[in-house]
Amino acid sequence: MFAAVITLWVLGTAPAQAQVTAFRQAVAESAARDEDLATFYRARDFQGIWAGDDRAATTRRNALLTALSNAGAHGLPEARYNAEELIAQLQAATTPAQQGAMEVALSTAFLTYARDVQTGILTPSKVVPLIVREVPLRSRLATLQGFLQSNPDAFLRALPPSSPEYARLMREKLRLENLLAQGGYGPAVKASSLAPGASGQAVVDLRNRLILMGHLDRTATQTYDATIQAAVQRFQQSMGLSADGTAGSDTMKEINVPLDKRMQSVIVAMERERWINRPRGLRHIWVNLTDFTATIVDNDRVTFSTRSVIGANDTDRQSPEFSDVMEYMVINPSWYVPRSIVVNEYLPQLQSNSNAVSHLDVTDRSGNVVPRGSVKAGNYTARTFPYSMRQGPSERNALGLVKFMFPNKYNIYLHDTPSKSLFSRESRAFSHGCIRLNDPFDFAYALLAKQESNPEALFQSRLKTGAESRVTLEEPVPVHIVYRTAFTNVTGALQFRRDVYGRDAAIWNALSQTGVAVRAVQG
Repeated sequence: MFAAVITLWVLGTAPAQAQVTAFRQAVAESAARDEDLATFYRARDFQGIWAGDDRAATTRRNALLTALSNAGAHGLPEARYNAEELIAQLQAATTPAQQGAMEVALSTAFLTYARDVQTGILTPSKVVPLIVREVPLRSRLATLQGFLQSNPDAFLRALPPSSPEYARLMREKLRLENLLAQGGYGPAVKASSLAPGASGQAVVDLRNRLILMGHLDRTATQTYDATIQAAVQRFQQSMGLSADGTAGSDTMKEINVPLDKRMQSVIVAMERERWINRPRGLRHIWVNLTDFTATIVDNDRVTFSTRSVIGANDTDRQSPEFSDVMEYMVINPSWYVPRSIVVNEYLPQLQSNSNAVSHLDVTDRSGNVVPRGSVKAGNYTARTFPYSMRQGPSERNALGLVKFMFPNKYNIYLHDTPSKSLFSRESRAFSHGCIRLNDPFDFAYALLAKQESNPEALFQSRLKTGAESRVTLEEPVPVHIVYRTAFTNVTGALQFRRDVYGRDAAIWNALSQTGVAVRAVQG
C-alpha cells in the first residue's frame, strides 16, 4: 500500500537549482527548532534522506511508514505517529518548501518512534518516583546516522528490545487481542466463592472462563469436579495464589478480572521491558517485587529461585526499582541502622526509656559505643540527634547471617532475616525496603559455585567463626529489581500478579494519556 502512494512524493527527476535551493532552505528552517536535526542536516548540507524518487529514499519512506502503522503491535499509540496523516501530507507537498518541511517531519516522526519503541514512551521516575531506573536512552543523532547507514527495514526491526521476554509478551498480547475480538473471557462468575462439589450456573461460568483462559480443556461438566479443581489450581499458580483448588474469595476476584485489564498489564510490562533495553548479563539476579521472588538466571534460564519479602506498602518503605551490580557478600554482618529508622522509630523509644531497643548499640560519629546513660535522648530532635545505632553479628541480627551487597545510594540490598515465619504468607510486603531471602545460604552457595569447588564448605567455615567476613564475587553479578504484574514463566506461559504498590495502575494511566489503548485484533 505504502509503495504505491509514497513514490508520488518526489522533487522531480531533474529539479532546477532554484527548487533544490528552496528545498534545502526549507529543511534548514524546519530543522532549526531541533538541535539534533539541525546538526544532522547541516552535516549533509541540508540534503534530504526521505525526499526523491530514487530507490534508497523510497525504501526508507516505506520502511518508516510501515513501522509507524504497526506501532500498535508494540503497545504504542498509533495516533502519536499517524502514518495515514503523514501520507496525506506527503501527497499534498507539491512545492520545494512544503517538501522540505515534510522531510524534517518524517525525521521527527522517525526519532519519536525510535525512542518510544526502543526505550519507552514514559520517563519512569516522573510517573512513579520510586522507579529510579536509569533508562538507556540512545543518542538521537547517532540513531539517525545509524539508520542512514543501514538497511531501513532491518534497522527498524532491531529497535525494540531483543530480549526473549519482550518477544513472548508481544506474542501473548496478540493472542489476547484475538481472544478479545471473540468476546473475551465471557460472563463473570456470580459467586463469592465456589468449592469442589458445587454445581449450577456459576460453576458453568467458572468452567467457561477457565477454558477461555487456557487452564481447562473443553468439557461439558456442570459440576465442580476433579478436572475443574485441577484447572483452578493451574489458574492459582498462574496468579501466584495458594494452589488449593478451591475458588475462594481471593481466587474468585482474580477469576473475574476482565480481559482488557489483563491486557493493560501486558502492555505495561512491554513498556517496562523497554526501560531495561540493555543486556541483563548472561548471569544475573532478577527480583520481581510483585512475585515476591529472587532468582538467579543463567542464559535466560532460572537456575535458582527463592521466596522473598519486600518493602511494606507504606510511602517510606516501598522497595525501589533499579539495576546495579552485586560485588560481594558479608557473612555474619553487622546491621548499621538507617538514619530514617533511628530517628523515626528508635529515638522516640529512647526518649521514653534509655534502655529501649537494648539489642542495639548506640554509637558516636567515630563508631565508638556510647553508654546508654550518657545519650540523653530527650535533649534531641530527629534533626539534631548526633548518634547512630548498630547491631553486631548474631542470629538475632536484623540482617540474619548474610547480606548480599550491590552498593547503591538507596541503601537497598538482599539479606537473610531471623523473621522466617513471613515467608509462608502469600503476600510478603513487610520490610523497610530491602529484600529478605527465604533461602539465603543456598543463594550464597549458588553464587559462589562459579568460583569455589566447594562453596558450602567455604561459606560455613566463615560462618562458624562468628566474625564479620566479606567474600568478593570474582565475577560481579548484575542485579535487576523489577516490578512486573504480567510476565512469562520458564515455559513461556503468561503469569499475572497483583499490583502490590499500585505502580502499574499509575503507569497505565500515564500510557493511556499518550493514546495507548487496548485493542481487539483478529488474525
